[in-house]
Amino acid sequence: MKLTDLRDLLLTVTEDTFHYEAHGKPDKYIVWAEDGEVSSNEADNRKVTQIIGGTIDYFTKEEFDSNFDLIQKTLNYSGDIAWRLNSVQYEKETKYIHYEWSWEMVYYG
Repeated sequence: MKLTDLRDLLLTVTEDTFHYEAHGKPDKYIVWAEDGEVSSNEADNRKVTQIIGGTIDYFTKEEFDSNFDLIQKTLNYSGDIAWRLNSVQYEKETKYIHYEWSWEMVYYG
């Protein structure tokens, strides 16, 4: 899997999907980013497996937003991404509900 594959999966939830930071901030949007290498395996003096990890953040002002379920379903059925819901926060200043998932995937660059 490549990072663009993750981006493409998230774009099936909403076209308002951004890498690293949101531009224009619509009412509902996803921001995703890779954080770095989680682990790897080496053989014959080269890296044979690399696990990349990162976060997916979803911002919405709608309580019980159906995109929450759709993001989890999309990740679950991708077959190649390990994930967990890391936190849910209400941001008083912006009035956004902020969901954050941690993810890991085998990267084939």
